[in-house]
Formats: sequence, structure tokens, C-alpha cells
Amino acid sequence: MISFIDDHREVYGVEPICRVLSIAPSTYYARMARRADPEKLSVRSRSDAALMIEIKRVFEANFCVYGVRKIWRQLAREGIVVARCTLAGVHPRPARSGGVCHRGEKPISFQRKVCVASYTAALRF
Repeated sequence: MISFIDDHREVYGVEPICRVLSIAPSTYYARMARRADPEKLSVRSRSDAALMIEIKRVFEANFCVYGVRKIWRQLAREGIVVARCTLAGVHPRPARSGGVCHRGEKPISFQRKVCVASYTAALRF
């Protein structure tokens, strides 16, 4: 909603858009203040941002194959104490790469399906 208001605020103004969307204008202004000044973010948001840097470092150092449990254990070995459930909420989930087998179909990655489909479509004149 904030991006929608940003896109249309020059034409309609913030308050009329907020009235139509039925949100308080103070919500928009508070969000914009947090975006401009990171110190106004909540303590949880700031700690999640700091934790995200560590998660990304461990994830990429291990060839992007570690899941939540292994990242949690690696962070504990390095002395970074974090609850596993907190890590699960912050850890970005990688895109799914495999498909489900259906009656005789071979499992094939979604990216390959797209490539095969576009290639066969290109063969049809």
C-alpha cells in the first residue's frame, strides 16, 4: 500500500488515498519516517537485519545448501546465540527446484520445464 500511495500521492494527495483505502494517514507517515531513519525501527527489526547479514554469510559460505537447522548450528559454533524459531522466521527460503512426480512422469526441475516448453514452442512454426 505504501508504494501505491507513493506512486499516486502527487496527483491525489496522501489523505484522500488513505481515506479510500481506509487506513490512517499516520500509518503512511510513520512508515515513511522509518524508511528515512533506521533508528526509528523496532528493536526486533534492527536485530533481524543484523541477523540476516550473518545468515546470508553462512548460507553463501556453504554453497547455498544449508537449511535452517544447519545454519543455526553453525551460528552456535561461531558464538552467535539465536533461537531456532527466530532463525526460521528470518531465513529466506530458496526457490523450489524440483517438481512432483505424477503417474509415470520423471521429476524435472521447474527451470528446465520452462526451458523445454519454450524450446518446443519455438519449434512449432
